[in-house]
Amino acid sequence: MKTRVIAMIMVMILVLSGIAGCGSKDAESATKQDTTEAGDGGDNSDDPQDEDMKALEAIGDVEVDKGLFNVTLNIPADFIGEITQEELDKTVKEKGYKSAKLNADGSVTYVINKEQHKEMLEGVNKSIDEGLAEIVNAEDNSSITNVTANDDYTSFTITTKSTSNDDIGLNETFAALTLYMYGGMYGAFSGERVDNVHVDFVNEATGKVISSGDSKNMENDEGGE
Repeated sequence: MKTRVIAMIMVMILVLSGIAGCGSKDAESATKQDTTEAGDGGDNSDDPQDEDMKALEAIGDVEVDKGLFNVTLNIPADFIGEITQEELDKTVKEKGYKSAKLNADGSVTYVINKEQHKEMLEGVNKSIDEGLAEIVNAEDNSSITNVTANDDYTSFTITTKSTSNDDIGLNETFAALTLYMYGGMYGAFSGERVDNVHVDFVNEATGKVISSGDSKNMENDEGGE
């Protein structure tokens, strides 16, 4: 679940870094490495929900400050990898950014104009929408028939063949966790922080809501299991 979110974040970083042409492959490689490292740790792979909480917290480290003419994005070191100030200076010149500064903690602060920020968000939109389609079309999915979202990805609807809350299985549960991260990621990069991402499960036949979930309750739900 979290690997596609990290892949999308990596694509955004690659776009900012001026090497988006090979972004998909690079992001996929990065996320495979992340998955392997998580598995090697042992503890992280035992509890998928705990991994999702950590992924949400990491997304929360992305900082966006929207000024009158420019947008400042501070991207954590975990999402940057190894980069030099010289490389950032080259990117600024090639992409027409206002500035890009490598900070002491390894994070990078980009200053871009409003149009460049808009283009970046359009890329996030596209990636999330592709992610929603992948949930529906997944080979191991036998219950979810559609996934939709509102404009700012703070509310999602999962249409499912399940008929009651008791019928909701792992596919639906994991899908909801993924949607929490999608909403958190969009909010982080848009600069509009969200306190909660809501998910409704709707029965395909009746159109009725059979269950609901909220990202703000993840930690409480995890502690109660």
